[in-house]
Amino acid sequence: MTDGRVAVGQAAVDQLLEVLDLDPTGEMTFRGMSPPVGPQRVYGGQVAGQALVAAGRTVDPERFVHSLHGYFVRPGDPVEPIEYQVENIRDGRSFSVRRSVALQHDKPIFFMSASFQRAEEGLDHQATSPLDVPPPQDVPTMTDRLSRYPERLGIWGQIPRPIDVRYVGEPGWVRPGDRPADPHQRVWMRIDGKLPDDPLLHACALTYASDLTLLDSVLSAHGEVWGPGGLVGASLDHALWFHRPFRADEWFLYDCLSPSASGARGLATGRMFTTDGRQIASAVQEGLLRRVGA
Repeated sequence: MTDGRVAVGQAAVDQLLEVLDLDPTGEMTFRGMSPPVGPQRVYGGQVAGQALVAAGRTVDPERFVHSLHGYFVRPGDPVEPIEYQVENIRDGRSFSVRRSVALQHDKPIFFMSASFQRAEEGLDHQATSPLDVPPPQDVPTMTDRLSRYPERLGIWGQIPRPIDVRYVGEPGWVRPGDRPADPHQRVWMRIDGKLPDDPLLHACALTYASDLTLLDSVLSAHGEVWGPGGLVGASLDHALWFHRPFRADEWFLYDCLSPSASGARGLATGRMFTTDGRQIASAVQEGLLRRVGA
């Protein structure tokens, strides 16, 4: 299915699966590609998702990823292949730890530590899912939102949309002045098609999605927007914790807020909840934020 010239639905999801399907080049090395149409820099969620694919393929499949911590150190070139080198830090009785480095032109553009754990029983509690949020079917679609701002369509009008993203409040790409300040940036998300049952693939897809709107919560706190009349930004680091089993192709609420911004940097935190209120993941990210033209 396509939305004009843009792939959406299962067609876009199949393209995402191709991006996440790395080619092995050695026992601990892999090669990944970027989509043929995309932004001028490699999307951060893509390189993080691919780095997790590389790390996960070197771990016993009975051990599931529970956390990752990554740093973006150079902008990625979308026309060049990305080489992933994985280091086995440790395989213990319960945990496996890997370091995954993404390189272009023999220089790192991103590196990640990821930890995997065998299934265990233990204490169980969680935060409460927000109660004042409408269900995803009652929230405008991305197409509905974009139709109001054709002049700000930009790259969104060209790249595939494998993720169904539905903003509860105003997104960060509206016109300056059209966005009221809101401490929360809440978005319903799901992979917009069917994924295979592999839990690692769902974790990688969630990692891919987790970078889409998180930093926008810093702007939301001030009623600010991206682009002309607003700010430009770049992710500096990204951390994600997986709490409970989930499917990335089912709806989850991404509840994000920013506890602090200073020194041209903003910190954003996010919690992910299923429609029945289970907390499946938590995210933290810091980003560089500067005024356009500054």
